[in-house]
Parts: sequence; C-alpha cells; structure tokens
Amino acid sequence: MAALGWLTPRRRSATARSVLAGEASAEAARKSSQELEDISPAPDAVQEPEFPVLGDDKAAAFFDLDNTVMQGASLFHFGRGLYKRKFFETRDLARFAWQQAWFRLAGSEDPEHMQDAQNSALSIVQGHRVAELTIIGEEIYDEYMAERIWPGTRALAQAHLDAGQKVWLVTAAPVEIAQVIARRLGLTGALGTVAESVDGVYTGKLVGEPLHGPAKAEAVRALAGAEGLDLSRCAAYSDSHNDIPMLSLVGHPYAINPDSKLRRHARDMDWRLRDYRTARKAAKVGLPAAAGVGAVAGGTAAAIALHRRRR
Repeated sequence: MAALGWLTPRRRSATARSVLAGEASAEAARKSSQELEDISPAPDAVQEPEFPVLGDDKAAAFFDLDNTVMQGASLFHFGRGLYKRKFFETRDLARFAWQQAWFRLAGSEDPEHMQDAQNSALSIVQGHRVAELTIIGEEIYDEYMAERIWPGTRALAQAHLDAGQKVWLVTAAPVEIAQVIARRLGLTGALGTVAESVDGVYTGKLVGEPLHGPAKAEAVRALAGAEGLDLSRCAAYSDSHNDIPMLSLVGHPYAINPDSKLRRHARDMDWRLRDYRTARKAAKVGLPAAAGVGAVAGGTAAAIALHRRRR
C-alpha cells in the first residue's frame, strides 16, 4: 500500500507500526465512505451540546465504539453471533466470557494478552473472504448490537451530522465490522483495524498493528489531512484512557461513560464529560470497562474455535 502523504506534524510519539496502522485505516475508511447509505435514524431526545457549529465544513467528529457508542465490546457481540452459528463450543464461550470479565475489572491491557489477541484476531479471518465477514457482521448487528447503541451518544453523533459535518467511528475492531455499524447508524464511515487481504481473501497478517491507543490518533491525523479538516475544530469522543492520544489531538474532546483514569484526566484538563449509564450501572463499571485492544482480546476464544473448525 502506498504511503499516505497527508500527515500534519505530530505532537506525540508513535511507533512506525502505529503510523502504518493509522494510515491504512484512514485509507480504508475513505474508500468505504463512498459506498455508505445515508441513513439517519432519529435519536432519543437529549439535551443538545453547545458544539458543533452549524456549517463548519472544516470540522468533523470521531467516535470510539466500544462503551462509547455501543454498550460492551463489539467483538464480544460478534463472538455471540459466531457461537449461535456453531463456530465454537460451550467451553470456548466460557473462556470468551471470562476474558470480557477480566478486561472489565483490570482496565488495562497486558502485553501477552494483546499479542494473544492479535494472533487470534488474525486466525479468525485467515483464509476467509472479506465479503463473508461483512455478511455475518450485518446479521449480527441486527441480532445483538442494534439494541445496545447508547441513545445519548447517538444523539451527539446526529448533532454533528445535522450540522453538516462528517462523523467517523474509530475502533480497534476489524474495519469491516466497524463499517457495518457506521452504515447502520448513518455515519460517514469507520476507521478500524485493517487485516491484509489478497484477491478478497484474508492472508492472516495485519497492516501495521491493531488500531489502538496511538494508532487511533495516527488514523485520525491521516484522515483529517486527507479531508482538509482543522483538528482544532474537530471533536473526539471516548470512554477509555487508552484514547487520550486521540482525544488530545482535537479541539473538542469528550469523555463519554469514562473509566476512572479518563475521568480524572478529563477533569484535570477541563474536558467535557457525559455519562449515559444509570447511577447503578455506573457503580458496577466504576473500574474501566472493556475497550480498545481489550475488546479485541475478548474475541480470542471465538478466533481459536473458528480456527479449530477450519482444521
């Protein structure tokens, strides 16, 4: 893939793999956005934020997915759909659920877990067609995801759309799954982890690394350069402290359903906060919920089970 030449000067360090992952995700997002249908479901009534500015075509919004737009981890719901389709056994489902619980309580990613997650995420797609994953994602969205969209966050996204701005999901989930969700929500497109494919078949390799942490910021930076956006006029929304690099990149950062570290940071930086959980639910998830590569790691059991099935 040809290198993209749209990057503005970086204020934060990033590895070469983070830059590559971000640029690959931005390129995939720009291509897919041309094909997205213009669907704009009416959000539940919430108080409109002071931002965005109507008619500001140099501004856009970037939304994290897991626990920001959608309750829980998207790959967990994807795994449930695979289980329903007999892709894994009960013991694999139990491991899958345990991993989700671990990330909810730990609130941080262990390097070994992250490596395991990356390898497993690749095994789930290796040898399969891109179109197959997209079709399954469409079905699973209807079955498990549609009812888990946070109405409040959906309303924030709609406010940007109504102001004439583009709205992008930014997630560590596979870009094909992210694009399905963006299309169903009527958003512009999605930045996600890009898995290499040849002739429409996954090779089992990533382009760069999972779109997590600094890689998300690189993806946003690359897309903003390609779209001619002014990042100081853009907004970003996330629940996780792992996304502080992305949130710090824009002029209007929002902490949505924030984990404890992000909440503290947001207060220190005077960032806007929104919490759409009830007091009871917020107390239960006071420790950081599954996010970023934590969500990718949640799909490990599903990947292993699917690999076994292929063999």
